[in-house]
Amino acid sequence: MSRLAHKVAFITGGGTGIGSACAMLFAREGARVVVAGRRPGPLNAVAAEIAARGSEALAVQCDVADAHSVKQAMEATVACFHRLDVVVNNAGALHVATIEGTSEADWDRLMAVNLKGTFLVSRAALPALRRSGGGSIINIASVLGLVAMKNRAAYTASKGGVIALTKAMALDHAHDRIRVNCICPTIVETELVEELFATHPDPEAARQARREQIPLGRMGRPEDVAQLALYLACDESSFVTGAALPLDGGLTAY
Repeated sequence: MSRLAHKVAFITGGGTGIGSACAMLFAREGARVVVAGRRPGPLNAVAAEIAARGSEALAVQCDVADAHSVKQAMEATVACFHRLDVVVNNAGALHVATIEGTSEADWDRLMAVNLKGTFLVSRAALPALRRSGGGSIINIASVLGLVAMKNRAAYTASKGGVIALTKAMALDHAHDRIRVNCICPTIVETELVEELFATHPDPEAARQARREQIPLGRMGRPEDVAQLALYLACDESSFVTGAALPLDGGLTAY
């Protein structure tokens, strides 16, 4: 039997990168999938591809930093599929700077998307997860919530907050049979990362420098994250909660 048969999954940032990879894999494993995000075009493309493969998907426009938008997206999910079992808080933002190069607007944007967004979506999902008899919330944090690197001050702070929030929610909602975990990837080959490298005078040299930092010798792929998210979403991980799992090619083993 498929690992997510009869389950409904809500995935933020579902139109590209890690979110898209999670949506595709979850659908292949039997889930009905809701892809949520700000840009309708990529969301509709992912939902259409899932449907073309014979699975059910819904695209919903959602700004995770806006409580009303999140509420509407969650209501649309339940109205369409009548339950909720899995949430993947994947929507994220990046800013490259020290605190001196970070404006208040930059700081607020990262906290709003990365940390407040995780809070708002999780809070909105709890009633539906309870009605389903429990479920799994999977937060996409970062290895930079576990360790730091130069020029990532606000990003590191926001992802550290996601890890701490994950642990607090895991304790608060264990009695509801709602498990809460987070994945902490190193750099992953996504559109966001490609845009970052494109600003470098020598993009390929920058990529190679990052690869050389990772013991396994490559950057992560969206599918790497999706596979770990699948494990945390399905019943195989029924005794895992409150965990912050590095997915970093050995980076934090130094």
